[in-house]
Amino acid sequence: DDKDGDNWTPCTKLGRLVQQGKIKSLEHIYLFSIPVKEYQIVEHFLGPSLSDEVMKIMPVQKQTSAGQRMRFKAFVVVGDSNGHIGLGVKACKEVAHSIQGSMILAKLNIVPVRRGYWGGKIGAPHTIPTKITGKCGSVSIRLVPAPRGAGIVAAITSKKV
Repeated sequence: DDKDGDNWTPCTKLGRLVQQGKIKSLEHIYLFSIPVKEYQIVEHFLGPSLSDEVMKIMPVQKQTSAGQRMRFKAFVVVGDSNGHIGLGVKACKEVAHSIQGSMILAKLNIVPVRRGYWGGKIGAPHTIPTKITGKCGSVSIRLVPAPRGAGIVAAITSKKV
């Protein structure tokens, strides 16, 4: 992994434009819905402000003719605590490889979060703008705007996000 932007040789046209300095921010990429194929692009823009959190590591098994094949699945959340967040999921034979892979996938899946106010428009935006409901499989999540200082009212794993 190259932590330095200097050692990175871009493979995509977007990567070359970022390295040349023709694209100034991640918002320009989101504005035109350009797919990010290289995680170094996200590192270039967010850099040191990017923090990661391993949410969960769980063993998964596949039944084969010779028995079970065990792998480890890692869930990693990456964000800059300023309106960008990404989730990555990867399964590998070793825990370290699955964490590394899911970290790269989380950087590729990073999305902007729209923020708003609860009540009056005083100070910086601190919550989500409207009530939001999302569903994936059997899980449904409902996000509701809250006043400043309310914190996150959710389970321990959800609070990490």
